[in-house]
Amino acid sequence: MLCYHAAFVQRIGTALLVLGLLAVAGGWALSREGGNAAAGGLVVLGLALLAVRFQLHPKLRILSFAFWVFTMTCWALYYPAHFISWGSFQLATLITPLIQLIMLGMGATLSVADFSRALRMPRAVLAGMVLQFSVMPLLGWGIAASLDFPDEVAAGIVLIGSCSGGVASNVMAFLARGNVALSVTMTACSTMAAPLMTPLAMRLLAGRYIEIDFLDMMWAIVELIILPVGLGLVCNRLLASRKGILDRVLPTISMAGICFILAIIAAASRDELLASGAALVAAALVHNIAGYVFGYSAAGLCRLSETDRRTVAFEVGMQNGGMAVGLATNVLKSSAAALAPGIFGTLMNVTGSALASWWRGKTPVSDP
Repeated sequence: MLCYHAAFVQRIGTALLVLGLLAVAGGWALSREGGNAAAGGLVVLGLALLAVRFQLHPKLRILSFAFWVFTMTCWALYYPAHFISWGSFQLATLITPLIQLIMLGMGATLSVADFSRALRMPRAVLAGMVLQFSVMPLLGWGIAASLDFPDEVAAGIVLIGSCSGGVASNVMAFLARGNVALSVTMTACSTMAAPLMTPLAMRLLAGRYIEIDFLDMMWAIVELIILPVGLGLVCNRLLASRKGILDRVLPTISMAGICFILAIIAAASRDELLASGAALVAAALVHNIAGYVFGYSAAGLCRLSETDRRTVAFEVGMQNGGMAVGLATNVLKSSAAALAPGIFGTLMNVTGSALASWWRGKTPVSDP
């Protein structure tokens, strides 16, 4: 019976893959002939089918999120009116509450023990946080300056580099046979440091691109990130007996929220995204991969174990895209500045999944 079920799922997956690829190829061909409306529908449908196909594959399931992001982004680019307003209601007003809901979900995965654990792993936590709030903002600034982006887009690149770690790094550490406890601890600690370190990095590195109000950004981080995460910690404590349900439901809600937020941003900044999209993809890959390299190498210099090196690599290379999007829209008041966090956040999941899959096949060596 189980074999029959597995074979049926495999056939469904193959059909979804074929139909998805055909739809995307058909949409691309139509777009070259000027049939944008029909082309958009086919591309969106094809990407959605591929997202479902990856969801059905145990080893590739992590990539389904990236394909849902691609689906929603293409939908917004082909049909921007769908994500700008519904009647008189402006969808951009949903960005802040959605980010707060996502951060509440992140907090519900944490506990007080995750913070106290930092005292038992000070070397690893310190190494990761120093790199996260120094090397990554500097890399963002260097990439933005060298590729000559428009000022607001450049500010967004510095912003994503200046943010704390995101919860996606915890998943990648698990898949890569890293130290999940260390990953969660580093995410928690960098999140608590963000109200001071993120505005400081932005003031020093992005002030030439856009006006930075230190105190406004600090309070925005408290409001967007710290308070919801704190409420999530309370939920974790009160609903400890239902943690299994939370772990299943909250990630789905978070992923749906992120996809919808990115679609709203893509629709509002359609022209800028089409003009700078390819360059932003290249910038995202350089920034992201350099973060993995710096994190892994620095952890090696600190004589950390292989599992800890992998963990630090993900913590340094993957930032909290939701936080960056919220700051860009609420503090910088710029949908163009939110483009880089949106694109960087999507590609982080793709590269992180690839690196995690590669490391998963390599058993960590003994501690140094």
